[in-house]
Amino acid sequence: MSRLLRLENAALALAALVAYHVAGGNWWLFAALILAPDLSMAGYLGGPRVGAWCYNAVHSWLAPVGLWLAGLALGLPFMVHAAIILAAHIAIDRALGYGLKHETGFQDTHIGRIGRAPGPGPAG
Repeated sequence: MSRLLRLENAALALAALVAYHVAGGNWWLFAALILAPDLSMAGYLGGPRVGAWCYNAVHSWLAPVGLWLAGLALGLPFMVHAAIILAAHIAIDRALGYGLKHETGFQDTHIGRIGRAPGPGPAG
Protein backbone atom coordinates (compact mmCIF):
# COMPACT_ATOMS: atom_id res chain seq x y z
CA MET A 1 0.00 0.00 0.00
CA SER A 2 2.81 2.41 0.87
CA ARG A 3 4.40 1.98 -2.56
CA LEU A 4 1.09 2.70 -4.27
CA LEU A 5 0.56 5.86 -2.19
CA ARG A 6 4.08 7.01 -2.96
CA LEU A 7 3.70 6.36 -6.69
CA GLU A 8 0.32 8.07 -6.73
CA ASN A 9 1.83 11.15 -5.08
CA ALA A 10 4.76 11.19 -7.50
CA ALA A 11 2.17 11.45 -10.28
CA LEU A 12 0.43 14.27 -8.40
CA ALA A 13 3.76 16.09 -8.02
CA LEU A 14 4.33 15.86 -11.76
CA ALA A 15 0.79 17.13 -12.38
CA ALA A 16 1.41 20.07 -10.03
CA LEU A 17 4.62 20.98 -11.88
CA VAL A 18 2.78 20.92 -15.20
CA ALA A 19 -0.10 22.96 -13.72
CA TYR A 20 2.38 25.54 -12.39
CA HIS A 21 3.94 25.88 -15.83
CA VAL A 22 0.54 26.15 -17.56
CA ALA A 23 -0.58 28.75 -14.98
CA GLY A 24 2.45 30.86 -15.89
CA GLY A 25 4.10 30.61 -12.49
CA ASN A 26 7.52 32.12 -11.86
CA TRP A 27 10.07 29.36 -11.24
CA TRP A 28 12.14 31.60 -8.95
CA LEU A 29 9.06 31.98 -6.76
CA PHE A 30 8.58 28.21 -6.87
CA ALA A 31 12.17 27.66 -5.72
CA ALA A 32 11.77 30.24 -2.94
CA LEU A 33 8.52 28.79 -1.59
CA ILE A 34 8.73 25.03 -2.15
CA LEU A 35 10.10 24.35 1.35
CA ALA A 36 8.08 27.08 3.14
CA PRO A 37 5.36 24.63 4.28
CA ASP A 38 7.95 22.85 6.41
CA LEU A 39 8.06 25.89 8.69
CA SER A 40 4.97 24.26 10.21
CA MET A 41 7.36 21.81 11.89
CA ALA A 42 8.11 24.60 14.37
CA GLY A 43 4.92 23.43 16.07
CA TYR A 44 6.94 20.51 17.41
CA LEU A 45 8.56 22.99 19.80
CA GLY A 46 5.23 22.76 21.64
CA GLY A 47 5.37 18.96 21.76
CA PRO A 48 4.25 16.14 19.47
CA ARG A 49 0.52 16.87 19.76
CA VAL A 50 0.84 20.55 18.79
CA GLY A 51 3.48 19.69 16.21
CA ALA A 52 1.31 17.08 14.52
CA TRP A 53 -1.65 19.48 14.42
CA CYS A 54 0.44 22.32 12.89
CA TYR A 55 2.13 20.04 10.38
CA ASN A 56 -1.10 18.33 9.33
CA ALA A 57 -3.00 21.62 9.00
CA VAL A 58 -0.49 22.79 6.38
CA HIS A 59 0.13 19.40 4.75
CA SER A 60 -3.51 18.38 4.30
CA TRP A 61 -4.89 18.54 0.75
CA LEU A 62 -7.57 20.89 2.12
CA ALA A 63 -4.99 23.70 2.35
CA PRO A 64 -3.95 23.93 -1.33
CA VAL A 65 -7.47 23.27 -2.61
CA GLY A 66 -8.90 26.05 -0.42
CA LEU A 67 -6.10 28.43 -1.37
CA TRP A 68 -6.52 27.61 -5.06
CA LEU A 69 -10.30 28.13 -4.99
CA ALA A 70 -9.89 31.42 -3.12
CA GLY A 71 -7.26 32.56 -5.62
CA LEU A 72 -9.55 31.75 -8.54
CA ALA A 73 -12.58 33.42 -6.94
CA LEU A 74 -10.64 36.57 -6.05
CA GLY A 75 -8.73 36.68 -9.34
CA LEU A 76 -5.36 36.54 -7.56
CA PRO A 77 -2.79 34.67 -9.67
CA PHE A 78 -0.21 34.76 -6.84
CA MET A 79 -2.62 32.86 -4.61
CA VAL A 80 -3.25 30.31 -7.35
CA HIS A 81 0.51 29.88 -7.84
CA ALA A 82 1.07 29.53 -4.07
CA ALA A 83 -1.64 26.85 -3.95
CA ILE A 84 0.03 24.87 -6.72
CA ILE A 85 3.42 25.18 -4.99
CA LEU A 86 1.84 23.87 -1.78
CA ALA A 87 0.23 21.01 -3.69
CA ALA A 88 3.60 20.15 -5.26
CA HIS A 89 5.24 20.24 -1.82
CA ILE A 90 2.64 17.91 -0.31
CA ALA A 91 2.85 15.49 -3.23
CA ILE A 92 6.67 15.42 -3.18
CA ASP A 93 6.66 14.89 0.59
CA ARG A 94 4.27 11.96 0.30
CA ALA A 95 6.15 10.48 -2.65
CA LEU A 96 9.21 10.48 -0.37
CA GLY A 97 7.25 8.82 2.44
CA TYR A 98 6.49 11.87 4.60
CA GLY A 99 2.82 11.59 5.41
CA LEU A 100 0.43 13.23 7.83
CA LYS A 101 1.75 12.93 11.36
CA HIS A 102 0.38 10.97 14.29
CA GLU A 103 0.56 12.51 17.76
CA THR A 104 2.98 9.78 18.85
CA GLY A 105 5.86 11.55 17.07
CA PHE A 106 7.12 13.07 13.85
CA GLN A 107 8.33 9.70 12.55
CA ASP A 108 4.86 8.13 12.70
CA THR A 109 2.78 8.97 9.61
CA HIS A 110 -0.30 7.75 7.80
CA ILE A 111 2.01 6.22 5.18
CA GLY A 112 4.16 4.40 7.73
CA ARG A 113 7.15 5.09 9.92
CA ILE A 114 9.71 7.46 8.37
CA GLY A 115 13.07 5.82 7.85
CA ARG A 116 11.72 2.31 7.40
CA ALA A 117 12.06 0.98 3.89
CA PRO A 118 8.71 -0.03 2.41
CA GLY A 119 8.29 -3.74 2.22
CA PRO A 120 5.57 -6.36 2.02
CA GLY A 121 2.87 -6.40 4.61
CA PRO A 122 0.21 -4.06 5.91
CA ALA A 123 2.42 -0.95 6.26
CA GLY A 124 4.60 -1.56 3.22
